[in-house]
Amino acid sequence: QVQLAESGGGLVQPGGSLTLSCTVSGTIFGPSAMGWYRQVSGKERELVAQFFPRGGSTNYAESVKGRFTISSDNGHSVVYLQMNSLEPEDSAVYYCNVRNHLMTDFWGQGTQVTVSS
Repeated sequence: QVQLAESGGGLVQPGGSLTLSCTVSGTIFGPSAMGWYRQVSGKERELVAQFFPRGGSTNYAESVKGRFTISSDNGHSVVYLQMNSLEPEDSAVYYCNVRNHLMTDFWGQGTQVTVSS
């Protein structure tokens, strides 16, 4: 059974940094994509950053380019999201996502990030 567990969320001042971690337990054969999404209450979940293990490429939302960095350990069992220069607009629940070779999505329970002075 695949489970994803996020950690690292919290309260940070504008301009600050946070690093989110997502630990993947269970076996996912040949993950096609690993990523982070976020959701604000009343709005749709949106893609923040995505990593494609097979080719090593990444994809970022325009709003976070140059500020956020997604990475993974060599075994693709942990996915990180380094967030710098945080803005109040980055406040949301952040969800980890892994998509397997059958295009099945797995989600974590989410971690709250609040950017406020």
